[in-house]
Amino acid sequence: MLGFRGHFSTKSRRYSTTLGALRQVRADYRAAQQRSALGLPDPDDDPETTTLTLAHWTYAGHGHTLGESWLAANIRRDIQHNRETAREERAALLDLEGAAA
Repeated sequence: MLGFRGHFSTKSRRYSTTLGALRQVRADYRAAQQRSALGLPDPDDDPETTTLTLAHWTYAGHGHTLGESWLAANIRRDIQHNRETAREERAALLDLEGAAA
């Protein structure tokens, strides 16, 4: 690294592989590993094969859970309290500045 102690990715591409190539090899390896674990065929063996995706969607609801609602309400209350306190303190400071002038 010419004495600069730089990161390995700062090497010249002529003498080293690129990070993109390393990522692609890793992704291909992990995909092949997952296919073999699930017993799926290799898509390179048979180009006519397709992947069938089955999905079943159900409505899970909307809004917050009871705990999330409680937490949001407490956060809102704390923010409101902080704003009111800040307004009161600012008004008190302005009154003191007006009385001192």
